[in-house]
Amino acid sequence: MSGYLVEDTRKVTTSRLKEMKAEGKKIAMLTSYDYTTAKIVDEAGVDVILIGDSASNVMAGNLTTLPITLDQMIYHAQSVSLAAKRAFVVCDMPFGSYQVDEKEAVRNAIRIMKETRCDAVKIEGGIEIIDAVKRIIDAGIPVCGHLGLTPQSINKFGTYAVRAKEEAEAQKLLSDVKVLAEAGCCAIVVEKIPAALTKQAVESVDIPIIGIGGGQADGQVLVIDDMLGKNKGFAPKFLRRYADLHTIMTDAIGAYVSDVKSGDFPNEKECY
Repeated sequence: MSGYLVEDTRKVTTSRLKEMKAEGKKIAMLTSYDYTTAKIVDEAGVDVILIGDSASNVMAGNLTTLPITLDQMIYHAQSVSLAAKRAFVVCDMPFGSYQVDEKEAVRNAIRIMKETRCDAVKIEGGIEIIDAVKRIIDAGIPVCGHLGLTPQSINKFGTYAVRAKEEAEAQKLLSDVKVLAEAGCCAIVVEKIPAALTKQAVESVDIPIIGIGGGQADGQVLVIDDMLGKNKGFAPKFLRRYADLHTIMTDAIGAYVSDVKSGDFPNEKECY
């Protein structure tokens, strides 16, 4: 099947996202890091494409998201933005690009927007980085928040376990949700938190709450390499695999190797 798998083929914008929440229409969000993949993702009807700093893991092989640089994120975002015609494109601001001070955060966010043509940036954290969030939004740049398990803080957490199970952290998260919404964020990702807490977050603000490992929300996001089954070693409870590309690709590549070595490829029809 080709073409958008949605009825509304209008370009997704900040106002459209808020409209979708108000109308009770779920938002499908997925990562992409290259032109070819992003074009398929966009044409399949995904509403929001995230150039996640998860590129540090799936594209570069790093154990955490921390090593990826601003230049590397811009490179990936340039490729994705060229491919996306309908989807709202969000680029992660990598570790170190917004934590130092608000001026540097704005400068880096402006650079992302100017050089990639994406639609928004995503920042991890709540009240601790709210001044940077406000300054970026004041500069005319949409911001998507990210709360719960924030991978850029993994060394502080020391574990990828579910966050906000204790009352104090749960209340802090709900407070941060409201603070980010009041600051003008266009959406908030909540990662690996109890489903009941996600429900509270959804009901507390009028902007979309996008879940990953957080149960039902206004929308969902997954890493494309995980949901397509390219990575066999990663299997958290929240991940639903929609394909087994690891096996498909291995079989296809193995067949190619066999055909080359046997002399079967190329045959007479494949020669000029």
